[in-house]
Amino acid sequence: METRIVYQDSVTPLPVQLGITPSGLMVHAANESHLHESMPVLFSIKLAKERQTELEQRVGKGEVISPDELYEKYSSASGELTALKDWLKAEGFAIKKIAKDGSGIYTDATVDQIQKSLQVKMVRVTKDGFSYTAAQNAPSLPSTVGRNVHAIIGLQPFRQARKNFRMRTPKHHNRTRALAPAVASTGLNPAIQNAPPYLASEILKAYNADGLGLTGKNQTIAILIDTFPLDSDLLAFWQNNNLNTDLTRIEKINVTGQELPPQEGEETLDVQWTTGIAPDANIRIYASGTLQFVDLDQALDQIIEDVSQFPGMCQLSISLGLGETYMGGLEGEVTTQHLKFLKLAALGVNIFASSGDAGSNPDASGHSATGPLQVEHPASDPFVIGVGGTSLQLSNIGVVTEEDAWVSSGGGQSIYYDRPVWQTGAGIPEGGRRLVPDVGLTADPDFGAYVILNGAVRQFGGTSWSAPVWAGFCAMLNESRQNAGKPSLSFLNPLLYPLINTSCFRNISKGTNGAYQATDGYDMITGIGVPDIGELSNELNK
Repeated sequence: METRIVYQDSVTPLPVQLGITPSGLMVHAANESHLHESMPVLFSIKLAKERQTELEQRVGKGEVISPDELYEKYSSASGELTALKDWLKAEGFAIKKIAKDGSGIYTDATVDQIQKSLQVKMVRVTKDGFSYTAAQNAPSLPSTVGRNVHAIIGLQPFRQARKNFRMRTPKHHNRTRALAPAVASTGLNPAIQNAPPYLASEILKAYNADGLGLTGKNQTIAILIDTFPLDSDLLAFWQNNNLNTDLTRIEKINVTGQELPPQEGEETLDVQWTTGIAPDANIRIYASGTLQFVDLDQALDQIIEDVSQFPGMCQLSISLGLGETYMGGLEGEVTTQHLKFLKLAALGVNIFASSGDAGSNPDASGHSATGPLQVEHPASDPFVIGVGGTSLQLSNIGVVTEEDAWVSSGGGQSIYYDRPVWQTGAGIPEGGRRLVPDVGLTADPDFGAYVILNGAVRQFGGTSWSAPVWAGFCAMLNESRQNAGKPSLSFLNPLLYPLINTSCFRNISKGTNGAYQATDGYDMITGIGVPDIGELSNELNK
């Protein structure tokens, strides 16, 4: 009898009985038409444990390696993929792409073929009003071809990342600037400066990032999201913020080649605010098409591959997340993405991920605080800089009058990751788990960001605002190092934690996100605090 390897962590088991599950999912039978649907599936390949440990240690020590060394030392051997690739073809799977580093094989197959080849039962699952065809049980492979596979990704597309942004109607409806003709003006009165929705110049000043002569020159910021913003919205935002940038700096990459969804606001917020902070940086938008993990993984692989062609691409913004308890087991999607984040960090790319907008207890939707006590992935990954949120209030001359922890900022302790050796310092509680977030920044939608969406002025907040602003700050910091004749920054977290309670960070000591309180030093809402970019730039250039 053929021996098979079962990949338990690749799915969240669903009950055998059809109907409502304890988590609120509706499980019902798939019909004949669903069996003929095509479904993308990623076969994620192991990296030898000793190689993974070695690379984690090197990155933790501040090393940056070349793309050539990454592919030579930390790739899966091509021979390990041959047997699996041949078996998949024989089973009727279409090979779409093989990751350059050998970390995965991207395929398409019909639902019926997936059932037969992977020995899963496919059902229909309805979540948040949308229905998906999904595996009810864990998949398996023959041991002869599956020994180097650690996960099979994509079999439960109802498990998706969530966008961490909030939008509200601007309070100051008659606050006009010289709005572009295409913009639906709500009349922002120039007499009310430094009132929400905040402009890029006001946020730069709030964090001592103005007047430094830093604009992200010779830097590239990558953005991972599902779709592209409208060019007309970008042009209006730049004009209304008095920014001297243009569309030639924006590169749009449709990673999967599928039809992209319409704009919802996240993609617009990300691009407008990375360019608002670093107007001379180049922006590469990696559109995954969906927020399903198999598509996000392909986008991450594309970013890894592109680093060698774009050496200034040293910062990546990800305003997405999902509570760790909804991610499945450690050896599933969590490890698949962990290896990608690790490799990006090794190549010198600092990844900024929003910590979430549902406080200490996010549920599966990411839009309420009624779930279990948990943190969100990918902000919890130890090779990602998790960005928490604050409520920022400015005086009419742009001085910070108050900045407290934002009540909806995600944060807490990871269930997957041990405490990294560099996560130490004042305020860090005892324990052995990875703590989230690492840093903080403005996020409260009540004191939100100026955004142009579909030609109209909007006010956005959420840690989805915090992450791209931090990516823009990182581009400024790397430009400063370049001006000083120094190499780009290595992985930031080991460099930042020794700066707790120094002039490089303003401590946030008031506020709560549910289970946790802001306090002196580190806290699980705003991390080590919010930056003073001028001071931080001086320190990192020493």
